[in-house]
Amino acid sequence: MQARWEVIMTAPIPSTVRFKVEPGDVPPEKAARRLHLTLVEFNAVLPRLLARGFPPADLDTGMYDLEAIDQWRRLRSAALFGLTPPPATEQSAATSSSGMGDRFAATKRGRNG
Repeated sequence: MQARWEVIMTAPIPSTVRFKVEPGDVPPEKAARRLHLTLVEFNAVLPRLLARGFPPADLDTGMYDLEAIDQWRRLRSAALFGLTPPPATEQSAATSSSGMGDRFAATKRGRNG
């Protein structure tokens, strides 16, 4: 007995996804994975990360901005990426509490001597 094979030609099935969309905002699980942490580990260190300038989750969606996370990571080693790190927390707090006149006078003193 010979086996008989039939080939049925069909039209290609189009993909329902026409192009890949990279997410900009991700849930906490993926933000944790970006830092190579589990969600439990991420939640445990999140207060310390936020204190160091880690970008917080969106208030409405609870999602984290991947580009902001990557920029925050690069700023930890700013010189390697040709970036200027943000001012230190104490310095920025002092600057924001002083008035414009105080900052102007401090700048003028710095130039004159």
